[in-house]
Amino acid sequence: MIKNPFRYFKTSPEVIQLAVMMYVRFPLSLRNVEDLLHERGIDICHESVRTWVDRFGPIFAGKIRTKRASFMRQHTQWQWHLDEVFVKINGVQHYLWRAVDHEGEVLESYVTKTRDKQAALTFLKKAMKRYGNPQTIVTDRLRSYGAAMKDIGNQDCHEVGRHLNNRAENSHLPFRRRERAMSRFRRMSNLQKFVSTHASLHNHFNLDRHINRRTTFKIQRDIALIEWRELLAA
Repeated sequence: MIKNPFRYFKTSPEVIQLAVMMYVRFPLSLRNVEDLLHERGIDICHESVRTWVDRFGPIFAGKIRTKRASFMRQHTQWQWHLDEVFVKINGVQHYLWRAVDHEGEVLESYVTKTRDKQAALTFLKKAMKRYGNPQTIVTDRLRSYGAAMKDIGNQDCHEVGRHLNNRAENSHLPFRRRERAMSRFRRMSNLQKFVSTHASLHNHFNLDRHINRRTTFKIQRDIALIEWRELLAA
């Protein structure tokens, strides 16, 4: 029998899920979420929001990721875009590696202290284990990618270009907005947990509003919210 993860919490699961969604999906602070919920008649402390995000965020993200990974494995992986961004943790520079597909879907996020061949190789193996092998992998000119591709025998599908990787560069923007709202990160493990959660929720609610008609967008938004609420029953 599967234990109920909400069994020790007095707050209803629906409120917890709403707080997690608001904090992770939008660039809000913990106190912003507290104030917004207070306007809805829900009296909680911002530290409760922190606890819920840390406890239940990975659970919700894992359910979304499992569902989307099984769907994506049934479709041809045409092109991936790989890139890394610099992230400061307690004043020390770390690297956040991210894989994005040709539609802007964030496939994998991985935090390391270095950006050498071993880090790139670990990141690639992690992404390919979950989503399979793409036809083309686009990266910047970082040599670690080429060395890692050579190790796994993917150098023939590796493409490097100055402007070819704009898809990955643009996908960093939602994370950067979230990072500013959170006043950066204090632990590498916390960063890894949060980026995995943020990527899954961003994929789920990213409905390409800029290219869809208003009616289409509203239908897709309603479907995404229904599927999000159904995670509690899964």
